[in-house]
Amino acid sequence: MRQWMVLFKKEWIEMTRNFKILWIPLVFILLGIMQPVTSYYLPEIIKAAGELPEGAVFEIPIPSPQEVIVQTLGQYSLIGILVLVLAFMGIVAAEKSSGVSDIILVKPVSFANYITAKWVSVVLMTIGSFLLGVLASWYYTGVLIGDIGFGELMKGALVYGTWLVFLVTVTLLLSSLFKSNLIVAFVSLLVAIGLSAITSLLSKWMSWSPARLSTHASKLLLTGSPDKHFALSLTISFLLVLVLLISSIYLFAKKERAA
Repeated sequence: MRQWMVLFKKEWIEMTRNFKILWIPLVFILLGIMQPVTSYYLPEIIKAAGELPEGAVFEIPIPSPQEVIVQTLGQYSLIGILVLVLAFMGIVAAEKSSGVSDIILVKPVSFANYITAKWVSVVLMTIGSFLLGVLASWYYTGVLIGDIGFGELMKGALVYGTWLVFLVTVTLLLSSLFKSNLIVAFVSLLVAIGLSAITSLLSKWMSWSPARLSTHASKLLLTGSPDKHFALSLTISFLLVLVLLISSIYLFAKKERAA
């Protein structure tokens, strides 16, 4: 346990030096604030930017608080995932390329401790940044548009957060396999986009997919209850995260022993 804590502290020191501990939460907070502010002021922005004929009436209804939070999740599905992949694509690959992992693993360091320390630090940063962004969106939505219950907000946020945990675990696995950060980023984004697209197109057969969690989160926020097969999707997501993590440890150890 002591060895694991040393490795875990090392990850946080590294994220502090790279300012990830600052800029990742900041990006999520800015995305969270931007959606309610844009939704509230959009009619004024369009009026100021466009040249409407005299006497023309142009009205855009302000969305409900729940719709604004769902739109915020949509922002995280695009920019948020890109930020996370770019931030963590080198979590293992960069250390292998620079030789840092060789220096660490020369000592009697467990491969499981090495990978799981990275995974926990990545998950904490991901969930922490995401929740800060959602809370920022919730606050400004309440100020500008209307209130949404905190419990209702957290249910949807935690479900969506599970989808983000799945994706960063995929990134960790790929980073354990490849030395190139570009390959890790490309394949990670391909998995995120491809799985979402296939789940949307083949929804009848993909009810188990982790990508369905974003739909379930939106349904929870809009209606108070998730879509069908929620328990299946959530259970499979947790199992896949576990399988991906174990695979990361096994494949990384295999490559290091063969090197």
